[in-house]
Amino acid sequence: MSLLPHERYCDEILTQTDAFRAALRGADPGTTVPTCPDWSLAQLVLHVSGAQRGAAAIVRDRIQEFTIPTTVAGEAPEADELDIAALDAWLAEGAQQVAQALREAGPDARVWTFGAEPKAGFWARRMTHETAIHRIDACAASGAEYTVDPVIAADCLDEWLEIVTSPQAVAFRPVYGELPGPGRTLHLHATDTDPGLNAEWFIDATGPSVTWRRAHEKAAVVVRAPMTELLRVFYRRTPVDAPGVEVLGDREVLDFWLERASF
Repeated sequence: MSLLPHERYCDEILTQTDAFRAALRGADPGTTVPTCPDWSLAQLVLHVSGAQRGAAAIVRDRIQEFTIPTTVAGEAPEADELDIAALDAWLAEGAQQVAQALREAGPDARVWTFGAEPKAGFWARRMTHETAIHRIDACAASGAEYTVDPVIAADCLDEWLEIVTSPQAVAFRPVYGELPGPGRTLHLHATDTDPGLNAEWFIDATGPSVTWRRAHEKAAVVVRAPMTELLRVFYRRTPVDAPGVEVLGDREVLDFWLERASF
């Protein structure tokens, strides 16, 4: 399955960050984030910017060994030290850092990743979707509306399936190894996208490891929803019984997956 061009991801990091910043306007930095209740809005911003700045360092310095991005992100202020204007500036600066580092490196520069290939292109895609998903959290906290390009949303769902089914992720988070089991198949169907996007996924967890493909196939449980809502459900940002979401078949299979495959 082809990915989006490297430059599109670099552009999208800035687009998603700008939309994130827009969701902060007029908000209280101390507001609890309902979808990440251990964080305030300020802590959410510092987390996202820390990931972006860390990815920038990995790419810029061509780091080759296992590295959690936030460990090389540089010193960040305390959440209670920043007002919304300062958080906005901090977020904008982090996005510019990673976009610039990725553009200068190009997609094939060799760096450490937790993906299949040790290339900078991994981080362009990862930071696009890191920002897009946490923007859902920012909107939940501030009350802003969340919309996302269906192409980005579909690629975001692809990336999550690649991550959660990868041996590296299973080794890092053993709970992912619990996903396989008899009868565990899922079908995700976006109901509002252009047919050319092929926004349907079949997830087969009946074997020793989880596999998936873009396809319309019979499964134990089917989730049908508009693309944005499908993304939110699968990333556990909205309940499966939210308006516009239809679940058909074995709800326990879906619940089992969502309890373990957390972002």
